[in-house]
Amino acid sequence: MAQIICLANSWKNGDRCIAGINELQGKWVRPVSDLPDGRIPKEMLQINRLEPALLDVLEIPLAKTGPDFGFACENLSVLPGEWRQVAKVQPAYLLKYCNSQEYILHNDLRYVTVEYMQSLLMSDRLTLQLVKAVRFTVNEPIKRKEGGNKWKGSIITQHGQKLSATITDPVCIRKLELGYRPQKACLVTVSLSMPWRPDDWQGDDPCWKLIAGVVELPEDVVDDEI
Repeated sequence: MAQIICLANSWKNGDRCIAGINELQGKWVRPVSDLPDGRIPKEMLQINRLEPALLDVLEIPLAKTGPDFGFACENLSVLPGEWRQVAKVQPAYLLKYCNSQEYILHNDLRYVTVEYMQSLLMSDRLTLQLVKAVRFTVNEPIKRKEGGNKWKGSIITQHGQKLSATITDPVCIRKLELGYRPQKACLVTVSLSMPWRPDDWQGDDPCWKLIAGVVELPEDVVDDEI
């Protein structure tokens, strides 16, 4: 069993992408199934008929390796067995995991190419990052052809980095659909998608940056840290 703090439970092709930080190693882990894109079927991750929530500490049966899909370093294969929620952490506890690298996931673009990722050492092929957003705004939703809304958010980090990306956190989306808008600083999990080329795309295969998890910080933490 491996133990992670859940920092993403986001949409992925109708199912889920789960990711979190292994406290013992201080490293990101993305559990992946044996499906072609590694997504986690909803029935696989149920704990007492509920899905894991952000900030839950989860015990998950994981292998020591997993498919990297040619560009990711965090993936570990899910083994048979029961998932358990063993604890929960407070948002402020996660501040030590916020990354202060120059860029949010490798560059200042909305995507990273597979070719670029493959030019890096395996340990440097990061596809997950936790950032502190001192400002988080949301664009008006775009109607999807297949139904439902597509939401995009824009963040500015405490280090002045900026990113606009699609939101794939279903809990955040549900709140947005009900009219709620974040008013506080947030911890945001940014994830890279599987490669996807728009119809008019030219160049190497892009992996798009996604807002995969959003945790609002309490006012007292915001005042102390900003």
